[in-house]
Amino acid sequence: MLDPRTQLLHGQWFRQLPITFQDSLLALGRPRELTPGQCLFQRGDAPCGLYAVLEGAMRVGAVSSEGKEALLTLVEPPHWFGEISLFDGQPRTHDAFAEGQTRLLWIPQAPLLEWLAREPACWRELALLMSHKLRWLFVALEQQSLLAAAPRLAHRLLQIAEGYGERDVAQWRLQLSQEQLALMLSLSRQTINQILRNLEQSGVVRLGYGEVEIVDVPRLRALAQHPG
Repeated sequence: MLDPRTQLLHGQWFRQLPITFQDSLLALGRPRELTPGQCLFQRGDAPCGLYAVLEGAMRVGAVSSEGKEALLTLVEPPHWFGEISLFDGQPRTHDAFAEGQTRLLWIPQAPLLEWLAREPACWRELALLMSHKLRWLFVALEQQSLLAAAPRLAHRLLQIAEGYGERDVAQWRLQLSQEQLALMLSLSRQTINQILRNLEQSGVVRLGYGEVEIVDVPRLRALAQHPG
């Protein structure tokens, strides 16, 4: 098992932090292990700090009062999450559940805020973490309005493989179900299945149980750039 610093240095945000901030986050951090399906926090919960995924993944989304689920993303290593409530002190905006056995680094809210009070310049680094996600969100909203289903799916597969610009090495074999993709893109599972089957027949992806492997990246990029 790799130590947290080694794992987190694969992420661009942590890698560009001043060494003193890296050291402080690691010193304040506590390990958290979650079993499959275990809840870390839910919408409306009090803020509890900042988290980094070291192993496994976190399912971040929400469920309406009618039982309809919205899946925003699967947070995988070496991503950080939970920074919004660090800024405004407001309750959690979404639910976070472990997708499989998951290991986290947890930076509790109170000691982190105390450290930031002594080092206020480091708030900028946390703002960069949040602004990166805002950029991705604006792109996703634009695609939902302007792109047809197939290019939207192609673009999301590439984003996931490349860690939404955070991971330093792309992972072309994605542990991701068609149901999860459908929830992320607000499309039916039947639509997702049809597009993936077409991509498989064209030799662009290879499908397995709960898995999508991208085998022809240039062709998938070409599809992602086609508006219709």
